[in-house]
Amino acid sequence: MRANGIDALHMFNNNLYSLVILDVNLPGVDGWGVLGLIRKTSQVKIMMLTARGRLVDKVKGLDAGADDYLIKPFEFPELLARVRSMLRRGQERIEEATMKVADLELDLGRRRAYRGTTRIDLSTKEFSLLHLLLSRSGQVMTRSQIISLVWDVNFDCDTNVIEVSIRRLRAKVDDPFENKLIHTIRGVGYVLEDRS
Repeated sequence: MRANGIDALHMFNNNLYSLVILDVNLPGVDGWGVLGLIRKTSQVKIMMLTARGRLVDKVKGLDAGADDYLIKPFEFPELLARVRSMLRRGQERIEEATMKVADLELDLGRRRAYRGTTRIDLSTKEFSLLHLLLSRSGQVMTRSQIISLVWDVNFDCDTNVIEVSIRRLRAKVDDPFENKLIHTIRGVGYVLEDRS
């Protein structure tokens, strides 16, 4: 189990979840911050756990994008029942979740990528990297941002792992196709966008 908000974000960006149970009182980035960052790129079901039972706190959580709000202390059977209910409500939408730029499509439920009708086989890291670039389409991502969101936050930034990974991803996603989507911004980083 991860113990702080930065680790929680790292796990979220490197794995596919149907539901997130999020404690408000996380060190580093608190639960509100994690909720806000997740909501910028995903509509995954999120349940907030907190000892703050005031109405204003409940409203804050729900208005910020939480799907449910459970106050501590709680009985474990109630938590499980709420999880089952949330998964039932969101199953169809989660299975159909896709991201798309031009003819590039990422099927999050099946963890598959396509350019038009051509299926592209990706490794786990390539999928995570493409997911990150697609979720921030049009936004330039720096090397340090990519390192912290796709690899471990303490990863050695002096290695050329990003360049190698981008090259491999381009070989699958861009090179066989006329319309190039992954672009290098010299001295800054990378951006995925349709420039056709």
